[in-house]
Amino acid sequence: MSIKLGVALLAAGWLAGARAETAKPNIIFILADDIGYGDLGCYGATKIKTPVLDRFAKEGRRFTDAHSPAAVCTPTRYAFMTGEYAFRQQGTGILPGIAGLIVAPGRMTVPGMLKLAGYTTGVVGKWHLGLGTTPTDYNTEIKPGPLEIGFDYAWLLPATGDRTPCVWVENHRVVGLDPKDPIKLDYSVGRGSPRSFVNGIPRIGEQVGGKAALWKDDEICDVLSGKAIAFIEQNKDKPFFLYLATHDIHVPRVPNARFKGTSQCGVRGDAVQSFDWTVGQVLAALERLKLAENTLVIVTSDNGGVLDNNGPDKEHGVGSPEANNGHAFNGPLRGTKGSAYEGGTRVPFIARWPGHIPTGDSAALLCHADMLASFAALTGQKLPETAAPDSFNVLPALLGDKTGREVLVEQGGVLALRKGTWKLIPPAQGGKVKRGKKGGAAPGAQLYDLATDLGETRNVADQHPDLVESMTAQLDKIRDAGRSRP
Repeated sequence: MSIKLGVALLAAGWLAGARAETAKPNIIFILADDIGYGDLGCYGATKIKTPVLDRFAKEGRRFTDAHSPAAVCTPTRYAFMTGEYAFRQQGTGILPGIAGLIVAPGRMTVPGMLKLAGYTTGVVGKWHLGLGTTPTDYNTEIKPGPLEIGFDYAWLLPATGDRTPCVWVENHRVVGLDPKDPIKLDYSVGRGSPRSFVNGIPRIGEQVGGKAALWKDDEICDVLSGKAIAFIEQNKDKPFFLYLATHDIHVPRVPNARFKGTSQCGVRGDAVQSFDWTVGQVLAALERLKLAENTLVIVTSDNGGVLDNNGPDKEHGVGSPEANNGHAFNGPLRGTKGSAYEGGTRVPFIARWPGHIPTGDSAALLCHADMLASFAALTGQKLPETAAPDSFNVLPALLGDKTGREVLVEQGGVLALRKGTWKLIPPAQGGKVKRGKKGGAAPGAQLYDLATDLGETRNVADQHPDLVESMTAQLDKIRDAGRSRP
């Protein structure tokens, strides 16, 4: 081989390597609804079968201390989208179906940042961040919405399955709406009211009209997986970001007939298995299109699990303790969806990017709010100083480093603070925890060492008054400063 040819080959090899290093992977973020820490086989479930996710966990990295930013849906979705804890903004609680968009157009968001990085962006599934202006008018062009905060394409459940309207929204319009049968919503109608039946299921908020546009509850998983795959197929030749927010586990649970009775845990278990199927459809599409090697896929949940009676729906299976058959939906964790205990926010979190993310488990502390800063680092984007105030770059943890966050605020009924393996739950929202008269913690303060007490059964606040005081001061500072990201 001549020296000249050798140099040329070396240069070509270096350039190919450089391209490989700078190539931007596709990103798919799959957010389940109400799936708990113990709901998947790869996290210990034995009475629910999740073969797709179990295999996915073996091919990727399973995180054991990952958290939703809040213990309920809307604030989690807000924090994921903006990199800002939802408790910092009013109006970010669980929204009705007539709420206007709560993410201000123009602010930095996950899809907006990725668009700047050259990505085509799409959202498919449960939105629950508001649409248009309050009260939302579903009979006309619905703006602002996902397209105004960074998405190129949107196919949505506007709020959630137990809230009206029960229609699909594509981009700015209700799909299949007959103008002669306009949608009218009344949210003065309460849960389970006889006036709020849609598709035979009681909903929160009365819906009159829009009959031609109604979704079919038992087809939701099929529609969402189909729309997700279509988005992947249409954008397979360029970098894309897909946010797929499923609905399967949230009430009312109406799994497709092919999933009914397939688990040992009643309708709730069947819905978890439906979610596993949905993930399988997306992963199979990536394989078929030869995109798997260049796609970062993350699967997680918007909050911890909860065992309820299927919401207002009494006709499509009851998730009672008997039907649950003893399944530990949050594994060894204390608390459920909505609580300040670990069961409220510690959720499954699995990441796969072949050749980049090592297989195995990670105990790194991280949160969905960290995705904005992490995806920015992944794609070489520099965030403005004022953007994503609570989003930490945990890309090193995703790629195999053992370190994650040092501290995390968990938003349940109160704000709790994680610092390493320590967990502080103050006695009251916004209250200052002070030492008791004998040097112990003030009554009501809870402190747990999760390294030895993952189930939060032993309150050791009285044994560590200095730690209670310092962690309380740190929580106050994070709340009052308006940011936690350095």
